[in-house]
Amino acid sequence: MSLRPTLDFLLYDWLDAAALNGRARFADHSRETFDAVLDTCERIAREKYAPHNRTVDTQEPHFDGEKVVLPQATHDAHAAFVESGMLAAAQDYDIGGMQLPYTVQAAANAFFAKASVSIGSNMLTSGNANLLMVHGTELQKEVFALNEFSGRWAGTMCLSEPQAGSSLSDVATRAVPDGPDFESDPLGPRYRLTGHKMWISSGDHELTENIVHIVLAKIPDAEGKLVPGTRGISLFIVPKRMVDVQGQLTGERNDVALAGLNHKLGWRGTTNTLLNFGEGKYPVGGRAGAIGYLVGQPGKGLHCMFHMMNEARIAIGMAATMLGMAGYEASLAYAKQRPQGRPAGPAGKDAAKPQVRIIEHADVRRMLLAQKSYCEGSLALQLYCARLVDEQKTADASTADEARLLLEVLTPIAKSWPSEWCLEANSLAIQVHGGYGYTRDFPVEQYWRDNRLNMIHEGTHGIQAADLLGRKVLMEEGRGMALLAARIADTARRAAAVPSLAAHAKALGEALAQVGAATKAAWSTGDPKEALANAVPYMQAFGHTVLAWIWLDVAHRSLGGDPAASAPATVGRLAAASYFFHYELPTIGAWLNVVETRDPVCAQLPEEAF
Repeated sequence: MSLRPTLDFLLYDWLDAAALNGRARFADHSRETFDAVLDTCERIAREKYAPHNRTVDTQEPHFDGEKVVLPQATHDAHAAFVESGMLAAAQDYDIGGMQLPYTVQAAANAFFAKASVSIGSNMLTSGNANLLMVHGTELQKEVFALNEFSGRWAGTMCLSEPQAGSSLSDVATRAVPDGPDFESDPLGPRYRLTGHKMWISSGDHELTENIVHIVLAKIPDAEGKLVPGTRGISLFIVPKRMVDVQGQLTGERNDVALAGLNHKLGWRGTTNTLLNFGEGKYPVGGRAGAIGYLVGQPGKGLHCMFHMMNEARIAIGMAATMLGMAGYEASLAYAKQRPQGRPAGPAGKDAAKPQVRIIEHADVRRMLLAQKSYCEGSLALQLYCARLVDEQKTADASTADEARLLLEVLTPIAKSWPSEWCLEANSLAIQVHGGYGYTRDFPVEQYWRDNRLNMIHEGTHGIQAADLLGRKVLMEEGRGMALLAARIADTARRAAAVPSLAAHAKALGEALAQVGAATKAAWSTGDPKEALANAVPYMQAFGHTVLAWIWLDVAHRSLGGDPAASAPATVGRLAAASYFFHYELPTIGAWLNVVETRDPVCAQLPEEAF
């Protein structure tokens, strides 16, 4: 099977992406130009990425004492991606972009994630550059962001530290003014950074001539002390190699040193690094300290960084989705050709009859349909969020504001739900393969290993859950939650008029009410400790409700006014929706029960009892 028909349906029939061409920003485009972009990316992914997915898994990055060495296939794939112009696809014409809708860019990038997420689609580079386009000075945009969009330089995001993974308030990297005239540097106020960063994806490589690190660090107070908490955290541009105001390399290394490579369960083709800033290995101007240029205002680093983090979270959701989709396609192909067993008849099994293909067994079909419901539902969710990005940027003020709020509420789900349930799809793909799925003779074990990272990547499940229940559903007095509930209710109302969907519509309405009641009950005491003790079960139930809504909306559009639509793709989508409503949505009751009762068993168990 091919991803393309599913993408085309979701993009054009469900989300009506072609209608975006009626907006001034996208007026030069048409469905033909969108299709040309999808065709190009599909071809590059097929020719440059997919054939080398196993290569980059087995030939891990290594440091030869001078540089990080990657397989030639990675260099070739990166060059093809840069040549496609996809790094700047959604950017303005005047900086070399295509002014594509982000919805189309997200769909196009899906091909790369599916073909080889480990080679990647340079999401950190584009996210880094996008951050600078919003928060950087004009010269920072010109020197750093534009060189990233062109593919000449790469970008990273440096948050975590060995002693402070997700706890950003414990960041200990220091940034001190570089001399009395530090504010006069045209590239921005100039600081010297010292500290250590860990888990930095693409932190060192030779794919590009330079790497632009976006680094969180604290500026000490007047007494030279780091302020506790997140106050004082600022954001800095720290290039691997020093540059001038024309964006040319000066020939001098910045004081950023590779301290080591992490060897991971999955995503092995992407370098993951420990970096030392300011240790003196590469002194700049004869002194230790990595040169960093302040982005935005001092102490406002997290505000700027969240622009990149939210974009990265949605990209991780897409990566998880497409890894699940790759496993689904592989296990479907295997199930169609693998003979094993015989069906049971009234008189039992007839050993004299030939074996049947395993897709004819009900339990194998259950596992395949589960994968389809998880992965295609997730893909629809990711594209829906991408469409909200376009609404936020190009719609009228009221619609744009609604899109902003909806995106805030949905971002934790867009990241976390696929990273849990498309991973489950990968596990089911292994199960469909039986013992072979556990071997490297088939690709599904690698898909599972690659996908296992995504529950941790860009904020763990627990962090996403605390963000959702602790902040997103409450923000602006619950207006985002109310907007989402209204859209869910509207879908249920429309679907209720279709006999084959009426039961699903009723179930969705009941689920929405359960989530609303659990939200109120969780916060009924006003104690965050009690409310958030079961934040992950809350997020799981919330996510299942969102995915049920997505599936009902997709199913309603699939029928297109014809309740007897019988095209195989339509039948498949309707079956996946039914699977989700029959097998998945009913599970939310157990999750929400512990949320509503603020069950204390996990939070209050004495440590010694573990």
